[in-house]
Amino acid sequence: MLKSTLLFFAAVLLAAVCLPFASHNPQAAPAQAAAPAAKNPVKPTAESQAKARELYKRDCALCHAESGNGKTDLAAGMNLTLGDWSNPNTLANNSDSDLFAAIRNGKGDKMPAEDTGRASDTEVWNLIIYIRGLGKAQPAAPAAAQ
Repeated sequence: MLKSTLLFFAAVLLAAVCLPFASHNPQAAPAQAAAPAAKNPVKPTAESQAKARELYKRDCALCHAESGNGKTDLAAGMNLTLGDWSNPNTLANNSDSDLFAAIRNGKGDKMPAEDTGRASDTEVWNLIIYIRGLGKAQPAAPAAAQ
C-alpha cells in the first residue's frame, strides 16, 4: 500500500513538472522582438550609463571583451570572429534598432537573447549607447581619399 501511494504521488509530481512543457513545440521559432523605435529613444545620464556598463560587464564582456574588441578566449574557443566595437567604424552601418533587435533576439545559437527579465527595453537602449561609446575613446579612422 505504501509503495503504491508513493508511486502515485511520484506520478502526480512528474505530471505537474512536465505538463507545462507538453505543449511546447521545439520546431516553432521563438518570437522575435522587434525594435520599438528606429532611433534610440533614451537620453543617457551618468547613472543610466553606469548601469549599462554593469549590464555589459555581466552579459556581454565574456565574449565581446571589456574593451569591446571581441578578442576573448571564449570567442576564440567557439571559433567566433566578433566585430571590434572599440573601432568607431565597426558599428557605423548598424542602426540602433538593428542593434536592439540583435541584443533582444540574439544571433543564431551562439549569442543568446537578452531576456526582458534581465534587462528592460530602456536598459537595452542604454546598453547600445554604452557599446557605441566604446569606439569613441579612440579617434575614427580618416576617410579614404577619393
